[in-house]
Amino acid sequence: MSGYILAIDQGTTSTRAIVFDDGFRIVGVGQQEFAQVFPQSGWVEHDAEEIWKTVLATIRTALADASLSAADIAAIGITNQRETTVVWERDTGKPIHNAIVWQDRRTAAFCRRLVADGAEPMVTEKTGLIVDSYFSGTKLRWLLDHVDGARAAAEAGRLAFGTIDSFLLWRLTGGRVHATDATNASRTMLFDIQANRWDDELLALLDIPASLLPEVMDCAARFGETDPGLFGVAIPILGMAGDQHAATVGQACFQPGMMKATYGTGCFAVLNTGSEKVTSKNRLLSTVAYRLDGVTTYALEGSIFIAGAAVQWLRDGLKIVERSDRSGPMAAAASETEEVYLVPAFTGLGAPWWDADARGAIYGLTRNTGPNEIARAALEAVCFQTADLLDAMRRDGAASGETVLRVDGGMVASDWTMQRLADLLAAPVDRPVVLETTALGAAWLAGHKAGVWPDRDGFSARWRLERRFEPEMDAVTRGRKLSGWQDAVRRTLSKAG
Repeated sequence: MSGYILAIDQGTTSTRAIVFDDGFRIVGVGQQEFAQVFPQSGWVEHDAEEIWKTVLATIRTALADASLSAADIAAIGITNQRETTVVWERDTGKPIHNAIVWQDRRTAAFCRRLVADGAEPMVTEKTGLIVDSYFSGTKLRWLLDHVDGARAAAEAGRLAFGTIDSFLLWRLTGGRVHATDATNASRTMLFDIQANRWDDELLALLDIPASLLPEVMDCAARFGETDPGLFGVAIPILGMAGDQHAATVGQACFQPGMMKATYGTGCFAVLNTGSEKVTSKNRLLSTVAYRLDGVTTYALEGSIFIAGAAVQWLRDGLKIVERSDRSGPMAAAASETEEVYLVPAFTGLGAPWWDADARGAIYGLTRNTGPNEIARAALEAVCFQTADLLDAMRRDGAASGETVLRVDGGMVASDWTMQRLADLLAAPVDRPVVLETTALGAAWLAGHKAGVWPDRDGFSARWRLERRFEPEMDAVTRGRKLSGWQDAVRRTLSKAG
């Protein structure tokens, strides 16, 4: 059998399809951006039909780029933006509304009511999550309550719910399979991560009919085959994981204590905690790292809502950079006498603050502040937020003082940003040779299940380091910068008044 694996990496701002050979090398790529829809302040939507079209287009582009046909592909792995919520008609496959994106805050008030009613301890005990509009469950409830006829149709069994992975699987299989994997299920606020099942008490809390829900499978499983009419042959779909879980796999973080951070639209730091669910005392999330052969591995996760999106804002909003990759050189040229802090709470603040009502702010502006200083503040904000997460993990006792952070995502190509990250973490930062670790993780799940890629040990042995960034900043400077950041965050929190 061929060792070529196709990974579908469906992200928040773009869709990519990547073909890997059996040496884990990228041999074909297709990528397309798609529209971001902002109906109101704090609301974010995607057109699921447009996403589907980008998936088809990028797969065909990637195959052509690799000079391969669909018949050459041993299996497909899917990884996706998590929590983004789609409801569609079972008989037509047509979405009943735009997808509600993970960044969307429209259910924040409802979440506050749930917390006030005392629901959060039960939710956290079962799901490992806090009650927040970030997760899929309250988005699903909103759709049922606000789309005409949706609740009645759901109760009659005519609708299906899924995160983006489930919607793509439905479409790829011609509507034959309605399933998800344990990692995506764990992010819905409806799934008991220790019992490994949808939970009736959680469904009742949010008034969601169980008939909407997909079957939950392992991350490496026989999810189905593509409809032959799409690509000419039926291709097995054998891997599936949410993007941060796939990146954890792609970074070969298979041992407890290993940690990765992915810098895409947002930033997500994941620390493998092994077979035990660790309950955070510092507002981090307990989640499923991956589930293989029926065995669940858990993780602690810290979620930063805005990372690369801040650089996009510099480019598209402020228009002070022509290309995103110019932000690093601009930051390097910034005046060291300027202490400018950007708190990028454009859609609220994630861990460890969890303030849905906070909004972005810039502090420390002077007459000498210019585009370079603002660019540096945007990049440093990502580093400061990662430092907050690592500090919380250490206080939870899950991260040792010897932690090495493995990084991936678009932002890690910037040497300046990675060096500043190591400086502010006071910890080494390892950048791998293959930066597309999210897609690589999905590909490994599928390739291993297909029997054409190695097991975990073999995969780990072939992980390769491109560069390690060691801390260089002195402790006094680091302390001053972190103190300034903490002050800026306190001023930004909605409860700060």
